[in-house]
Amino acid sequence: MVYIAVAIAYCLAWQPVVAQKTENPIAVFAALDKVTARISPLEIRIGDTVRFGALTVTPRVCYSRPPTEAPLTSVFVEVDEIKLSGEQQRIFTGWMFAQSPGLHAVEHPVFDVWLTSCKTSAPGQSAGSLENSPAPNRASSNRR
Repeated sequence: MVYIAVAIAYCLAWQPVVAQKTENPIAVFAALDKVTARISPLEIRIGDTVRFGALTVTPRVCYSRPPTEAPLTSVFVEVDEIKLSGEQQRIFTGWMFAQSPGLHAVEHPVFDVWLTSCKTSAPGQSAGSLENSPAPNRASSNRR
């Protein structure tokens, strides 16, 4: 009888393991100008708007997983096109995934924009990669 109660308690307490997502303050995009064939990195703080050519890019949230988990980096972004008349037209609203750049990228006749990663506020570190991992302890050697 005790074994049945323990088994029932174990089954009720069991929950699947879910990888924790990390919310990051900076989204990193790659932007292609098809006229000049140049790809430019765009590092944009969440909630800020950056202009690239005739497009404005506004990330709303950028999630990544820790480096010990399978990579999954996503951003919810709004992209507007600025017409010659000065009016803005929304051409994309939705999720982009760094692991599938062709799935939900902005494809414009002149410009393409896709997510490459998320970054922490520390310069030179992007979340969801080994760059945020602590450096291994290495004993210093005094050999000459």
